[in-house]
Amino acid sequence: MISAGDFRNGVTIELDNSVYQIIEFQHVKPGKGAAFVRTKLKDIKNGGVVERTFRPTEKCPQARIDRKDMQYLYNDGDLYYFMDTENYEQIALGHDMVGDALKFVKENEMCKVCSHNGNVFSIEPPLFVELVITDTEPGFKGDTATGASKPATVETGATVAVPLFVDNGDKIKIDTRTGEYLSRV
Repeated sequence: MISAGDFRNGVTIELDNSVYQIIEFQHVKPGKGAAFVRTKLKDIKNGGVVERTFRPTEKCPQARIDRKDMQYLYNDGDLYYFMDTENYEQIALGHDMVGDALKFVKENEMCKVCSHNGNVFSIEPPLFVELVITDTEPGFKGDTATGASKPATVETGATVAVPLFVDNGDKIKIDTRTGEYLSRV
């Protein structure tokens, strides 16, 4: 059991026969009345977001989420295949389950597969990836006063905003949570 006063981003709780992940939380102490905790909760099964308030002393059972490292093998149409590197078992997940999580992930890279009671509900890519730029416009000399950026396509097909000095064939580091360029490698 976890009390509402101990809520943090990313914590998963069981509530109303569903499992929710805390996206945002805020401890509120109004000038008049009792304190409360305002939260935004994401249903891990269907992805819906609800807002709910709790008294700081309320308790909820904490949901057990299993995160397992698996290797992303390939995608075949609407299915994405992952392999457990310990026992070589493979699982196939649909596009609705994966979403945009693999936008920056190449084949044969490791990901975390999240499940609750054996039911997979999401994929967590590595926090940072290094990818090669396959297509970008050349930067104009002297156009650096504004800290401008240009779009670039990386080897997975995703588009990233990069500084003007980055060229085709450069290897760059990307934050997969925000999709932002971090540095050249």
